Parts: sequence; C-alpha cells; structure tokens
Amino acid sequence: MFTIVLRVIIIFLIVLILVRLMGKRQLGELQPFELVIMLIFADIATIPMTDSSVPLLLGVIPLITLVLLQYLLSLMSRKSIFLQKLINGRPVIVIGPNGIIYQNLKSLNMSLDDLQEALRGCNVSNFDEVQYAIVETNGKMSIILKKENCPITLKDMKIHSEESALPLILIDDGRINKQNLSLTLLTIDKIKEILNNNNIKSIKQVLVMNIDNNGKIYLQTKNKKGMVINIKFDGGKNW
Repeated sequence: MFTIVLRVIIIFLIVLILVRLMGKRQLGELQPFELVIMLIFADIATIPMTDSSVPLLLGVIPLITLVLLQYLLSLMSRKSIFLQKLINGRPVIVIGPNGIIYQNLKSLNMSLDDLQEALRGCNVSNFDEVQYAIVETNGKMSIILKKENCPITLKDMKIHSEESALPLILIDDGRINKQNLSLTLLTIDKIKEILNNNNIKSIKQVLVMNIDNNGKIYLQTKNKKGMVINIKFDGGKNW
C-alpha cells in the first residue's frame, strides 16, 4: 500500500512539473495538438499509479517524451508560418461586414445556435451588432463590434469615424507574412522604409507589425514599447 501511495505522489509531482513546463494556457486556450497531448498525458500518467508491475521509469519516459514533442511542435510553429497553419490551423471569420459567412460556418460544423451561443458568451445579443466574428485556432470566438455598438460609442458623441477594420499581421516575430503583404499591396521595400523611419534597422528586430484597412499600423520591436503609425494607404479594399 505504501508503495502505491509513494508512486502516486512521485507521478503527481512529475506531472505537475511537466505541465508547468508546457506553459500557462488554460484548458480552453489549448491548440488542437496541445489538447491531444494533454489527453494522452493524463491517460499515460495513470498507468504507473495503478499498476505496480510497471516500472516507474517506464511511466515517466513517455511523459517526458510528450513534453518534448509539445515543445518541438510549438517551436516549429513559431519559426514557420506554413507549419503554424498546418499544426494549429488558421482563424476563420464567420461574421463579416455583410453578415454571416455561411460557407465558413459550415466548414467549422457550427450551427446558427452554436454561433448565437458563442456571441452571447461575448456579451453580444444579436448578429447585427457585430462587424467581425472570428473563430480562433483554439476554438474561442473573438468579436469586433460595429462602431455604434461599442460600450462608449462615437455615434453618441457625434464624432465621425471610419468603420471598424480587421488588421492584418505583416511581420510576425521577425518574419514577413507574404500572403498578408500581397493583400495590402505594400512591398518589402515599403516595409523597410517604414522601419527605417522609426529607427528600426532590421525586420528581425520586429516582434509584430500589423495594419488595418485605414492605414493605421501597430509596430513593436522585441522588448520595446509598441507604437502606432498612420500612413497614406490605398490597399485596404482588398480584405
């Protein structure tokens, strides 16, 4: 009996350490491959706890292997945009400026009831309040409200403003997203010019750079404070 209790305590402590090493995401924020690893993780951990005939080491090695696999896949997805989309998938817009995008909803196997439930979870009561609704790669929904439905609205203050825009990421952790860049009609030379004008010598220094279809750019280098830049921009009609 004492042996079983001791094995449970050891496995529990090992699992606790390994889960902490895997990161601080909540269960609802896990990427699909991370959720699969966690489910297998839990199943494997119970075997050496309940079966004393299984050597403790043989129970620990698969757990460590899964943690290394999770770290490797996370590293690969950070280094390659293609692998990031392959491993994690991509966000899907289910509501746009023209309303519900039925084909995208169908591709996610979501019903209108599912969509309405997700909107209620974002404190939105009706479809017409939403400018964009995006199902993220972890399954959560993000909402961009129409300007007149924001908590403190510009409409109430009688201030004219352009409609809410969906930004595109141009630079992700030192890497240019060429697909998004082509949508904006900007060139790499233009990107470098913007960086040089803000004393940034290399694309590798940039943590994130995105642009909305009104020409507003959010730019942040690694370990530095972010900045907002506005440029004259004619490519915002492409998305």
